[in-house]
Amino acid sequence: MTAPNWDDLRIEVIIGTLLRTGVILAASVVTIGAVIYLLHHGHEAANYTVFHGEPEALMGLRAILHGALHGSGRAIIQFGLLLLIATPLARVAFSAAAFALERDYLYVVITLIVLAILLYSLFGLG
Repeated sequence: MTAPNWDDLRIEVIIGTLLRTGVILAASVVTIGAVIYLLHHGHEAANYTVFHGEPEALMGLRAILHGALHGSGRAIIQFGLLLLIATPLARVAFSAAAFALERDYLYVVITLIVLAILLYSLFGLG
């Protein structure tokens, strides 16, 4: 059995599918969370005089996953946004793997640098 041919067109199609799927999945999760949130809080009057940021309970990954698994609309929305953030990260990681399969090591290094910069900007101390 032969290995699949990793030409540029196939990689572009896979990356396009990855991005499209990630955005559709994230949008679906956010929509589900919004429906749940509105079912529970849609009758409440909005008060825009004081800004209330995101509650501390939804600022960590573990708390977001716990809340989403327990049906919290806000946590599900947050999880959908995390999926949206993860989509381009997955694209860059796949690109690095694809360049490695093509044995294009200069682009592997460049792509890994871009991935490191993205991860640092997301998780770093900056």
